[in-house]
Amino acid sequence: MTDLERKNAWLACPAMTEELRKELDGMDEASLHDSFYRNLTFGTGGLRGVLGAGTNRMNFFTVAKATHGLAEYLKEAFERPSCAVSFDSRIHSEDFARLTAAVLAESGVSVWIYPRLQPTPMLSFAVRHLHTSAGIMITASHNPAKYNGYKVYGADGCQITLEAAERTQHHIDHQPDLTDDLPDFERYLSAGAIRWITDETIEAYYQAIAKLSVKPVSEPLHLVYSPLNGTGNVPVREMMKRMKNIRVEIVTEQELPDGRFPTCPYPNPEIREAMSLSIRKTVETQADFCFATDPDCDRMGAGVRVGDEVQLISGNDMGILMLDFLCRNKKTASSLPPVVVKTIVTTEMAAALCRKHGIELRNVLTGFKFIGEQIGLLEKDHASDRFLFGFEESYGYLSGTDVRDKDAVNAALLLCELASDLKAQGKTMLDRLEELRREYGFFAQRLLTFEYEGEDGANRMAAIMKTLRTGEGNKTDYLLDDTGLPKSDVIEFRQSDGNKWIVRPSGTEPKLKAYLFASAETRESAEKQLDVLEETVNTFCK
Repeated sequence: MTDLERKNAWLACPAMTEELRKELDGMDEASLHDSFYRNLTFGTGGLRGVLGAGTNRMNFFTVAKATHGLAEYLKEAFERPSCAVSFDSRIHSEDFARLTAAVLAESGVSVWIYPRLQPTPMLSFAVRHLHTSAGIMITASHNPAKYNGYKVYGADGCQITLEAAERTQHHIDHQPDLTDDLPDFERYLSAGAIRWITDETIEAYYQAIAKLSVKPVSEPLHLVYSPLNGTGNVPVREMMKRMKNIRVEIVTEQELPDGRFPTCPYPNPEIREAMSLSIRKTVETQADFCFATDPDCDRMGAGVRVGDEVQLISGNDMGILMLDFLCRNKKTASSLPPVVVKTIVTTEMAAALCRKHGIELRNVLTGFKFIGEQIGLLEKDHASDRFLFGFEESYGYLSGTDVRDKDAVNAALLLCELASDLKAQGKTMLDRLEELRREYGFFAQRLLTFEYEGEDGANRMAAIMKTLRTGEGNKTDYLLDDTGLPKSDVIEFRQSDGNKWIVRPSGTEPKLKAYLFASAETRESAEKQLDVLEETVNTFCK
């Protein structure tokens, strides 16, 4: 079919919404092609794409198609399939969640759904707590407002495996793009095929987080918090209220759920712009520090006030601070060494800390699902109590086993406890970071992102990866080499001085990501080495 024929088929669909009709009518040739030149791909991260009409967009029909395919997989894999569903504050998230629940119920899958928006980690928790076969979270995490997505979790609370994703994609491929009638949520709710997730599950989650307390907040804290118009507002504030000794100032402009994200076009706490209102309020109120959680509340970023300025802490450095705090204050019950898990693109400073404290460090591929899988492996060996901490450079942290994804509510608890512990010693998190650098050296990292939009961009990314893969250099190809890890489109280059850089396509956005690593005795020396690495990467990716 041509793009125009596809457009006409969508316009003729009886179930087409007025919103999508208007968009289709207004499309020029380029936007029409981009909307239909491919289907959104279902992978271990589920679906993610720009909202709008077409097979390459997130809309009611792509969501229904994916859900029909997932339902077929669940019926194939489980005798009595069931699924938990949650959603964030994004545009159409609740609509997509209710449609997902209705399609599942229509297909014979029992459904549990949160009655109001809840964070991604609370979906992972619900899967395990309710013993469902799967979980679905409607979210595009920290992407701009024009995106939405569909994360799928297995019965273990981790994002689904590659095998499960491939089997689901097989079933999706056999579903029609359009349907004349979308199932009604209220009908299946009334019939009992869809049930609400109750406050019992929510309270069980809060209690699970509370059990992760390492050292209660003894030194009073004054802090600023922003939910970035997402799902973190209620659960994060609830946990801080239970922790006590914490005075919380809220960034009011970013307090309530709003999928337009009017104050920051990119609601990602990794980016200073998203933190700007938190920074301003921290200075105005003379708070100790500030932090923010992304829209689905699985990532957390923070900054410390120094006089009338705020210094933000990178994901790598925050992970090191949390790891150091846990090493100094938490003892695991097992007689075997504790286990820490990080991704291959996360700071190598973790290796130095783990060596000092006699901790086993495991490196996994990018994606928190691989950290969650390691908890599952420990669990199979009846050794889940060995798990101490998992983290990744992209602001994801986890210190418990009841959730199998990064958890910003968990991270907020750790953040407050380590800040209070240091404050009692007359120190800030920045002071402790400098102490660690004096002991272990300066480990510097830099993330470069290169955007490639549309079909031409996808082809450009593939060509760059092919050039890197076939070129010379001391490299490890995680797609072709035997690394002991699952095959992945990632290439690591090692320099003669021990520094390295890693390149991979983003799994959720039209981008290539390059991670640069350098270590030296001083910040200045390490940053200069990163500059050299950046010049090298730019020759390939720009």
